[in-house]
Amino acid sequence: MPSNSRGVISLDWKELVAEAIRRRKAEKMTQREHAALAGVSIPTIVSFDRGERSLTLEKAFDILRVVGLVKEPDKGGAQESFVQDAFKRWRELTSKLPADSPGRFSNGWYRIDYALEGDLKSVELHKFRDLLQKAVIRHTGWPLFLFMTRPEYEPHEQDGVIECWLKPEEAGGQRSFADPAHCDFWRASPNGRAFIIRGYQEDGQETFPSRTVFDTTLPVWRIGEALLHAQALANQLAEDRRKVKVKLRVLYTGLSGRVLRSWANPMSDLFMEGGAARSDEAVLEATVPVAEIDDHLALYVHPLVASLYERFGVTGLSVDRVAAELARLRGGRF
Repeated sequence: MPSNSRGVISLDWKELVAEAIRRRKAEKMTQREHAALAGVSIPTIVSFDRGERSLTLEKAFDILRVVGLVKEPDKGGAQESFVQDAFKRWRELTSKLPADSPGRFSNGWYRIDYALEGDLKSVELHKFRDLLQKAVIRHTGWPLFLFMTRPEYEPHEQDGVIECWLKPEEAGGQRSFADPAHCDFWRASPNGRAFIIRGYQEDGQETFPSRTVFDTTLPVWRIGEALLHAQALANQLAEDRRKVKVKLRVLYTGLSGRVLRSWANPMSDLFMEGGAARSDEAVLEATVPVAEIDDHLALYVHPLVASLYERFGVTGLSVDRVAAELARLRGGRF
């Protein structure tokens, strides 16, 4: 065994795990929230807490980074820091809501974040807000990164980013949208980073109980919307859009207890039904050249949705069926 001539402290894995758990509890963070921030599954965080050493170094770093036990100055770390700050901010805001509030997303939620990679223009925050609003294309009645005009819901500057929270409750009951799918929280940064978290549209229905259905078409629409939003923002920020890529990630939680059903658009060409979810979470990732999004959107959305469907035992999804659904999305104007 070589001598430790440089005074480097040996890694005490058991002590490191204990410190991570201590910091999590100090932050009043649950295992589920820690896993979501780290981008790992709940079984992975449970294995970490047990001190198991079968985890990859990458996953261990992801878990430790959340509680400030790993510091990395690289670009990937910058996006993780942005996502973690956004998620913590959402937790802070929603912690003040009643326990049964739809804004807490108690039955699960999905989170989308992306980062534009390439040479981007330097834009002041107040000017970025206008560019961000122009990037919203209303293919649906409730698009991602929605700008509302009422002062209390308008996106605003917060901690160097543009932030929006559509609070579910309001004194006097003036707001009509108070279900999980309309309680968005989102953030966006002038350096091309964006984050949004939203509850499931399926969980605001009266015809079936919450956390029982996962719709087939909505993931196609939301992932397509996210890439189109990234493209629209890149068109305004990029020095040369041909040299810019978007790194996209989508995290679905609360899948356990749900079955795959064609609910939102029963007449859709994407009529596929599956069994119960085989896992509680799904993480989907892709890196897409911005210049190819407009003409080849379905080619990039397809593998993400196909991977998601596999959690419900459904295979064989074709690119053509995804393309047909995206055409319906892009044909809508609100």
